[in-house]
Amino acid sequence: MGQEYLHLEHGFAPVVDENCRILILGSFPSVKSRENGFYYGHPSNRFWKVLAAVLEMDVPGTIEEKKVFLLSHHIALWDVIFSCDIRGSSDAHIRNAVPQDIPGLLQRAPIQAIFCNGATAERLYTKYCFQQTGISAHKLPSTSPANAVMTLEKLIPVWKEAILPFLCEM
Repeated sequence: MGQEYLHLEHGFAPVVDENCRILILGSFPSVKSRENGFYYGHPSNRFWKVLAAVLEMDVPGTIEEKKVFLLSHHIALWDVIFSCDIRGSSDAHIRNAVPQDIPGLLQRAPIQAIFCNGATAERLYTKYCFQQTGISAHKLPSTSPANAVMTLEKLIPVWKEAILPFLCEM
C-alpha cells in the first residue's frame, strides 16, 4: 500500500546574501531535512561532504556553521519547489509542484551561475523557472544516497570541475 501523498510547503528560507555569486538548487527537502529544518539533513546525503571537499574545508556541523560556510564562499542555497504533494522523500513522488520565487531571489544577489543538485532539480528548474530567469542551470549529479552509482569519490571531482571556475572568478 505504501505511504500516502501529503501536501507540504517547503518550510525554510533560502541561504543567501548580497554577496552570493553561485546558487545551488535542490528539488524539495527530504523527510529528514524537514524534521531538522535545514537542507540536506539526512546523514547519508553527501552534499555537505562534497561541498567541503570541493572547497577544501572541514564539513560544517550545525545549521549556523552550514550557513556561514555557504555565505563565506558566496554560495546561495535553496530548492526549486515551494510546495507539492509528495510521498516520503523521493523526487519521483513529487506531484502538483509550485515553484519558489527564484526570480525574486536573483534580485537579492548577483548570481552568476545556477547549479542543480540532480536531474529532478534541473528538470523542475527548467520547467518552472528558466523562462522567468533566462539563466540556464548546470546539472550536477545528485548527492542523494539514492544516487548510489555516484560514490563520494566520483561526486567530488565532478562538482569541483563545475563549481570552482565560478569561485575563482571572484
